[in-house]
Amino acid sequence: MALSILFVICYIIGSFPTGFIILKKTHNLDLRKVGSGNIGTLNSFEVTNSKKIGIIVLFMDLTKGIISVLLAKLFFPNDFSASILALIAAVLGHCYSIWIKFSGGRGLATAAGGALILSPAILLIWLLSWFLINKVNANIHIANVGATIIIIFSSILFSEQLNLITFPPAKEGFIFIFSISLLMFIILTKHISPIKDIIYKN
Repeated sequence: MALSILFVICYIIGSFPTGFIILKKTHNLDLRKVGSGNIGTLNSFEVTNSKKIGIIVLFMDLTKGIISVLLAKLFFPNDFSASILALIAAVLGHCYSIWIKFSGGRGLATAAGGALILSPAILLIWLLSWFLINKVNANIHIANVGATIIIIFSSILFSEQLNLITFPPAKEGFIFIFSISLLMFIILTKHISPIKDIIYKN
């Protein structure tokens, strides 16, 4: 399998609009037009007030990242570049789904699923950062953005250490830094609108 084919397959996996389909079937709602307009876990839960639906959407979005990384590991064992490319493709698909006119979620759950398999330390740092920021400022979007930016700086400052506990590790530190930063940047692009809203409200 060529890397280009892997990218396309993982993009399609990631682009499956879980929340959109579930709410369309269960509540006849277009999730893009209610609540925050996001098709991820949080909006699915807030619109329906159903923990069950929220958990299902979260699980399926996590699974998209897990499957994509496992697929890369299957065809390209011990190749960090293939694994991170697969995860980037899945997150890109989730954030900008071809099936719903390139709208989508914010990519956090899909990224977390893939990170769980590829680099658990990155996921742990993100979660710890999120909880600390949320303690200081109880706004989920600020916590999301803050934790995501911390991952970018962590990948730069501690690339050697984090790369050693990545499975598989990147061959070069630059590849690790660039790939993780690109993944985080995609997530940040989906937080521009909510952060603007917070700024304008203040």
